[in-house]
Parts: sequence; structure tokens; C-alpha cells
Amino acid sequence: MSKDNAEVKNASQPANKAAEAQKSKQSKSSLSERFSAFKSYFLLSRTELRKVSWPTMKETRTTGLVVLGFVTVMALLLGLVDFLLSGAIRMILS
Repeated sequence: MSKDNAEVKNASQPANKAAEAQKSKQSKSSLSERFSAFKSYFLLSRTELRKVSWPTMKETRTTGLVVLGFVTVMALLLGLVDFLLSGAIRMILS
């Protein structure tokens, strides 16, 4: 390394330390800003959830039973189609 390069490297070290100190300051303020943003998000979410029109227990039960019935019918239908197609493929291959 030449003498000029060594001088440039030594001269840039204080600047690097200053940059590191600045980054440290920014990360601390950034952390408090993030916490503040999270707190604001949480409070706004809570406010919005209070505006929601929640279903009654009867509506929830009825909707759940409709979904359960539909899933059962579709499972039986797909099982039947699978059984028929697998039988047809067995006949073709034998």
C-alpha cells in the first residue's frame, strides 16, 4: 500500500465513525417511530372492529351447517366420480 493510500484510509476512519454514530441514532429514533406506528395501527384496528356488525349465534350456526352440508355433498360427489373413473381405467387397462 502506498503512503497516499494509507493517508486516505486513515482520514476516512473518523468519517466512518461519524456515519456509524448517525446510523445508531437513526435506528433508535426509527425504533420509537415503529413502536408509535404500531400503536397507532392497533388503536385504529380496535376502532374499526367496534364498527363491525357481528352475526348472531343463530346466523353463525345456520351458516356453519350450510357449509358443512355443502362440503359433505361435494365429498360424496367427488368420491363417486373418482370411483367410477378408476373402475373405467381398470377396465381399459385389463
